[in-house]
Amino acid sequence: MHVSLARTLALIAPLVLAGTPVAGLAQQGRPDVSGRTAAVVAGHPLAAAAGADVLRRGGNAVDAAITMAAVLAVVRPHMNGVGADNFMLIRDAQSRAVHALNGSGRAGSRATPALFQGRGLDDIPSSGVLSVSVPGAVRGWEDALRRFGTIPLADALAPAIRLAEDGFPVSTRLSLDIDAERRRLARDTAMARTFLVNGRAPEPGMLLRQPDLARTLRTIAEGGADAYYGGAPGRAIADFMAREEGLVTLEDLRDHRSTWTQPIETTYHGLRVLAFPPNTQGIAVLELLNIGEVFDLKAMGHNSAAYLHTLVNATRLAYEDRDAHVADPEFANVPVDRLASKDHARARARLIRPMDVVRPRLEPDRDGSGDTIFLCVVDAQGNAVSMIQSLFSSFGSGRMVPGTGIVLHNRGSLFSLDASHPNLVAPRKRPYHTLSPAMVLRADGALHAVLGSPGGDGQPQTIAQVLNNVVLFGMTPQQAVEAPRWRASGTSRLSVEPGVADSVRTALAAAGHEVRVSEPGAEFGGAQMILVHPLTRMLMTGADPRREAYGIAW
Repeated sequence: MHVSLARTLALIAPLVLAGTPVAGLAQQGRPDVSGRTAAVVAGHPLAAAAGADVLRRGGNAVDAAITMAAVLAVVRPHMNGVGADNFMLIRDAQSRAVHALNGSGRAGSRATPALFQGRGLDDIPSSGVLSVSVPGAVRGWEDALRRFGTIPLADALAPAIRLAEDGFPVSTRLSLDIDAERRRLARDTAMARTFLVNGRAPEPGMLLRQPDLARTLRTIAEGGADAYYGGAPGRAIADFMAREEGLVTLEDLRDHRSTWTQPIETTYHGLRVLAFPPNTQGIAVLELLNIGEVFDLKAMGHNSAAYLHTLVNATRLAYEDRDAHVADPEFANVPVDRLASKDHARARARLIRPMDVVRPRLEPDRDGSGDTIFLCVVDAQGNAVSMIQSLFSSFGSGRMVPGTGIVLHNRGSLFSLDASHPNLVAPRKRPYHTLSPAMVLRADGALHAVLGSPGGDGQPQTIAQVLNNVVLFGMTPQQAVEAPRWRASGTSRLSVEPGVADSVRTALAAAGHEVRVSEPGAEFGGAQMILVHPLTRMLMTGADPRREAYGIAW
């Protein structure tokens, strides 16, 4: 072999799929989908198809991302929408800089601790109008396109408008998800009229039309975000809030702005892992990886008892720090640098002992599965987007603004009423968010991967597992997202998929983990990934069958 080539291969070897895949893990239910020009992965096939069409017609990654986000607001209506929040990591290929766009809304001006206490509440309700903060998604769409896009917002919304107006076929997954919430939907007249057929979920193959949502999307297409927040949709939201004694006013909506900021990052086995800063739990992604890197996880073996025990305890320690500190940085001093440091990780790692459960002080679980969509895209120029958009709970607050098709999220439920906590509710303050888009760069700044997952509190765990599957265990992205997963919750509960060996489950239970076997599903997220192969530059996708993710590459 030529000396210079040998040297190059030696340098990048840790950054490629890490050698031969672990025995028994090459099997997968879906084929590897790869291409040399561009790739998209989205939480629904219709969204992925719309994004791919934008790229083929000359649009860039941001154009495709916003188009897919709008389509997902229609075809995954229980998980995201124009009443949702979003976060984006955007890589500009020309400068190689990665920018973070915070598209989350703020608490209404009526949202004070005294208001909740005056209504006899010890906690903020998990649903209903008191859980609603300003929806930030639409402003985020427009701001991303204005700075980095090449198409107007109207063009990006056109596929979503058609699907809302003409309808789209209900999938088995959507039918089951609606059926699970049918009693809740029946309590809201507008939602029942939109999503139920004679009180029942539409069957697979039936057409779901959302004419009210189509009109709202047309208003946005014609007048931009200002027409949403200050025009007829915004007035309808404000009037609805006033009638229902909610917390958000028309002024709150009109004053909403997205925030451009910088990602936070750490190094992991020679790679740079970028996450979103507070008010999200992105810091937990970095801390979990940092703690894991202290140990020789690869030598432990994929999904061995020692491997799971170490990462589960690392998760709980990272979550303890997250629960104590993460809040809106405009209202609280979040020690990001300390929490993301290697020294802090080493100190936390010393608390992890072989097969002995660590039980830190954790907040109650915020959400069972996380009703959220993720999408990622890499275009022919190397621009990339890692984007997440969410209502939080299934159908958010459980309330739809009549005549608009707008399902309002319940992100405000993540505030605290503890006066000593940095996440204490306050007017015009952003709540803590579970949403955690991620991006991975090589040491020289070249793009290595974009990845993320729905899953509420489970997002950092899913990201770490998928990344390890590729970096440590040599899996392709599709193998990595399909491999058996686990999810830790509380101080000792551990859910595992059936693919985790019986002997591993027995060893973990003996160590004090409360092990529960659950079938693969939304509880374990819905991971998505695009990997840029360092040698060939091929774009390799991973799309999780646990939900409705779909990848296209060419």
